[in-house]
Formats: sequence, C-alpha cells, structure tokens
Amino acid sequence: MTDAWILAIDQGTTSTKALLVDREGQSVYRASAPLELLQPQAGRMEQDPLALWQSVCRVAGECAAHAASHGAGIAGLALSNQRETALLWRRTGEPVGNAISWQCRRSASVCARLRGSASSLQSIAGLPLDPLLSATKWAWVFDQRPELCSLAAAGELHLGTVDAWILYKLTGGCLHATDHTNASRTALLSLESLAWDDELLKVFGIPRAALPEVKPSSSVFGECSAMRALAGVPVVAAVGDSHAAFVGHGTYAPGTVKATYGTGSSLMMLTSGLVAEAKQLARTVAWSEPGGARYALEGNIAMSGAALQWVGEFLGSSRPVEDAAALAASVDGAAGLILVPAMVGLGAPHWDQAARGIVANLERSHTAAHLARAALDAIAFQVADVLEAMEDTAGLKLPVLLADGGATCNRALMQMQADVIGRPVHRSAQKDLSARGAALLAGMALGWWKSHNDWATLPKTVEVFEPRMHAGRREQLRAGWRLAVRRARLRWEEKEGSRSC
Repeated sequence: MTDAWILAIDQGTTSTKALLVDREGQSVYRASAPLELLQPQAGRMEQDPLALWQSVCRVAGECAAHAASHGAGIAGLALSNQRETALLWRRTGEPVGNAISWQCRRSASVCARLRGSASSLQSIAGLPLDPLLSATKWAWVFDQRPELCSLAAAGELHLGTVDAWILYKLTGGCLHATDHTNASRTALLSLESLAWDDELLKVFGIPRAALPEVKPSSSVFGECSAMRALAGVPVVAAVGDSHAAFVGHGTYAPGTVKATYGTGSSLMMLTSGLVAEAKQLARTVAWSEPGGARYALEGNIAMSGAALQWVGEFLGSSRPVEDAAALAASVDGAAGLILVPAMVGLGAPHWDQAARGIVANLERSHTAAHLARAALDAIAFQVADVLEAMEDTAGLKLPVLLADGGATCNRALMQMQADVIGRPVHRSAQKDLSARGAALLAGMALGWWKSHNDWATLPKTVEVFEPRMHAGRREQLRAGWRLAVRRARLRWEEKEGSRSC
C-alpha cells in the first residue's frame, strides 16, 4: 500500500458525509448520502435509526472502495455526529421506535415537571433545562412507556445519542460507548467528574445500566466488524459535530470563538478551564483526550438555516433552502422587515420555550424576497446575541469570529454577520470541517500528531469579511431586533374573558 488515510464520518441531520483525510489534515475524497427528517405530527421530529445506519454504510463503503482503488489503507475511523438526538435500542440491535431529533420539542412537558431541578442541572451538567437535551427525550419515552424503563434498568435496553448507536452497529454490538462531548449534551454528565451523575440520573429517572461507557473523544473505542471493507479498522475518535468543527479550525487559545451555521447554529468559545457559572449559556466539554478535557462556553440557536427552509416551504418551493437563499440575494436588505424565527422557542441567550416566531414591521411594499432576506438576517442577529452573552460572561472583547458550516457559503450572510457584530468574520475555506476535526482527533490517537499544537501547524485557508456598516446603523438594526425579540417573548393568557400579558 502506498499510503494510509483516516476515514472520517460526519453524521448530520440532513445528510451523512464521509472524508478520506491524509496526514496533512486535507481531504482526498468525499462521499455524501441524504437523510430524511420525519414529522409524524406537529411539533414532533424524528429520524429512522436504520436509515441513519444505512447512510453510514453507504458513504463508508464508497470511501473504502476509493482507498482500495488507490492502493491505500484506512488507518482508523473517526466519527462526528448530530448531538442530542436520542435513541433507544434492544441488546439485539433492534431500534425501539424512531430517533427523537434534537429539534423535537415533545419533551417540554418533562421540562415543566422538572423545573424545580433546573438550578441543580445547570450547576452539575452546565446546561439550561430545555427540551433540546437528550435526557428529557428519554424521560418522555419512559413517561409514555414505563415498561421500557424496567427493561433499561435490567440492561436489556440501551440508550444513546447518534454516536453511540453508530458505534454499536459498527462493532457488531460489541461496544456501547460515547465520548465526553456527546455525553455532556445529555444533561446526565457531571462536568467536574466527567462521569454520569447519580443526582441527575435520579432527576430524570434514567437507569445507569442503560447508558453507554464514557470515553475520551480521542481514544481507541473498538474495531469495526459490521462491514467487510472495514473489518479490523479501529475506531479512534468520536465527537459531537460542533466540537469537531472547533478542532477543525486549527486555533486553540482560550477566548477563541467559532460559529457553526447549519440547520441550527452553535457558538462555542474555548475557556482556560471549567467556568464556575454561565446563566445565559451552556458550559460544555470542548473535546477530550486520555490526559484530560478542554472546556468551552456554548450557545445554541434552534433555527438558523431552518428559518430559511421555513420561508421556502411557506412559499411552496420544492427546494426550500436554495430558493429562499436565492430570493434573499435578490434584494439589498430586508427593508425594515424583521423575522424572529422562534417557531420552537428561543435558545441562547434567552432559553425561552414559550417564545413564538413573529414577523415585525410588515408593510404593503414588502415582498417574498424581503421575507427571505429577513430570515437570513435573523441568523446574523441571533449569533450576535450569543456572542454578546459570551463576552459578558467571560468579561472580555472577542476580536474575531471563526465561521464554518454549510450556510457560510452565502456571502451576504457572512457580510451581514461581520456588520452586526462590528468585527471580522473568518470563514473557513475547508468544507466539512466537522469531519476534518474528527479526523484530527483520530490522528492524535494514531500518533500522527502529538498535541493540538501540531494541528495548528497544518495548512488552512480562511476568507476574511470585514465590517462595513456604520456603528449608528448597526445599533439601529440591533435595537429593532431586540424589540422584535421582546415581542416574540410576550405571553398572552386567556383569563375569565380578558387578555393579559
């Protein structure tokens, strides 16, 4: 064989991608398979676990065939994945129902019931109580089907996020494991001990016996056995997609902040250690190695690219995201129109489940293109809100925002982002940054690189978007956005024939 590459699989909400990555951290081949998001009823979003697995098999098989055709081996497999999506399966590998998507809000009733434990949850796990979290989804399932909780306690039922499910399938059912980043998004992991927490398990009613082993993101998980083309290949990294993207950027000093723009968005800022408190944000594991973990502050936005998708669907498009983006590009601005895409509530920094989407300042002259542009601008405004909360929490000015994800190909969005935050945005020219980051973690486990200092020396290219908007105009737009958000958060209740807010 002439060379050996890392196979990096990035399992996302709308597609599964795979890269073959060389020792320079560069992609030499790419494969992709689309995925369907199921909506069986209003407010519920699911995915077929077997379809997830089949998509992994498809892209991994394509990459393995490409490597073989070039006389190259696969040194190890790395996995990054959509986070918080919750699965249940029997020891036989048979799924129990569909995976409950991270976007699904069906567990709002669980959050309402556990509101008294919110402070304890945030103290231990670093997370605001929200239906986003995997533990709320598993608790909801056990509320609906108590007999499954008994099976889980007996070790007959496995719980896990997408990484755990894929690892289980890749190893032929020999491994039930997850990594610290994915575990830190379940609401069951103590950030201090990096282990499942007894108090949180009791709060959510989750049996410890059903949970996966927690391992460092960069470590040997096991060997592939389910696919002949990958037989014996070690799995040497598993990491949540947003965390993997951070690794992929190649900048690791405390205070570095990046935004990943996808269906939803995630901002993550590296900290020098575990921050004691962050009311408006989540505290999380950035990534981990056998020697310890790096920590970060994070802010999650539920609807960013999904807002553009909603506009396209609302307008009856067969290609909702692409057509909405094209509409947005056809106008210079939203002409005062503001869309707050709180269709499933608001995430960071508000964490308001009851908020609902609104369109503000609508005039007769506004067109569908202005609505699409308002959806695009809403992404930039939401990111600016989270960045501001990070600065307030950290007590420092963040000079640059790193950007990655599919939506960053939209130049109007990147320029608007730089304008509304008043500082440069560095857009990574590296596609599939989550897969690349997972590959870098895998390379460390394989001994290709000794530390993140080696990652920082690998080739990378960015495009810089400098702010061009006048400060007065920026503040005017931000003020209009804040007012619209306040309106989206108003709660109207019917009481004895009168309305109050």
